[in-house]
Amino acid sequence: MSTMNGESNELRSHSTGDLVKQLSEQTTTLVRKEIDLAKAELSQKGKVAGEGAGMFGGAAVVALLALGTLTVMILALLDKAMDLWVAALIVTLVYGAIAAVLAMTGRDRVKQATPPVEQTAETVKEDVQWAKSQAKSARR
Repeated sequence: MSTMNGESNELRSHSTGDLVKQLSEQTTTLVRKEIDLAKAELSQKGKVAGEGAGMFGGAAVVALLALGTLTVMILALLDKAMDLWVAALIVTLVYGAIAAVLAMTGRDRVKQATPPVEQTAETVKEDVQWAKSQAKSARR
């Protein structure tokens, strides 16, 4: 409490021009720091989005590499127990289910990476409150 009174008395001893200049400098510094924080948060979110996109790419690569060989092997195995077309239908449905699971997992990762930048929004609210209190102190 005594710190606030000391700051208030110190502010009262300055001219209005000095206070406006000081407010302008502090506002500029504050805006720059908020922009830096937003950049850092977006960079972090971009990394998470990259992981999600990588999962989509990984799903495609795995599907392309394994699909041909695995399909032939499974069809040859199932052909001994049923008609070839039924075996092909079963394999197609299983592969479709696997692809759907991978796609949904990748989609969820991409959703996690979308803005808003929570920390920046919170600090901006705090800064507005601080600026309001500084303006009230300067008026006294």
